Amino acid sequence: MRAMLLSCLSLFPVPSFACELALVLAVDVSGSVDPKEYRIQMDGLAAGLRDGTVVEALSQQRAKVTLIQWSGSTRQAQSIGWTEMNSPSDVLTFADAVQRDPRMWSQFSTAIGEALVLSHQVLQDVPECARKVVDVSGDGQSNEGVPPEALKAVFEAEKITVNAIAIETDSTDLAGYFYDHLIVGAGSFVARAEGFEDYPEKIRRKLQRETTKQLSGLRPRQGD
Repeated sequence: MRAMLLSCLSLFPVPSFACELALVLAVDVSGSVDPKEYRIQMDGLAAGLRDGTVVEALSQQRAKVTLIQWSGSTRQAQSIGWTEMNSPSDVLTFADAVQRDPRMWSQFSTAIGEALVLSHQVLQDVPECARKVVDVSGDGQSNEGVPPEALKAVFEAEKITVNAIAIETDSTDLAGYFYDHLIVGAGSFVARAEGFEDYPEKIRRKLQRETTKQLSGLRPRQGD
């Protein structure tokens, strides 16, 4: 299957231009995420990165992608550094690394604002990329550290887009919370996953949407 995907994608020419997209994948590893749910997230994220549309978009844009694991205050880390997506094989290799990435924490709070602080810091390492996007996955509201909305002005001023996928696990309208407090930027959106089992399909569709070149001037919206 992998060889067939690479063979098909090799038919698409990859133009020689500078990085058009820097993508931060910020994954929730707080205490509300059990080991099975962590595995669903990482396997689902890896599968989404292997999607043909995503592979083509990342390689054609010479994207740079990194993975952040985040939990409570002072517990966020760039677990996979910036990786250049110069070819389909680069994307597939990165997807493999995501799937193998070991969990760093499991028993701490939910500090979404702190995850955004780290995302902003690591984005300073890729100033050459034309478009900068932070993709936040989470299953709960921020309950520790810097409020996520406190970062909105900074991200907006620097034209950094923050999108989110809300993993709904109770009656709380997490997608609505993310829409009001987290996302920012032209075309930013919230995708809604009805529980962890729904996550793989929704993250695949989310990656398709945010890796494709976006039109400017779009208003933020909630996805399905």
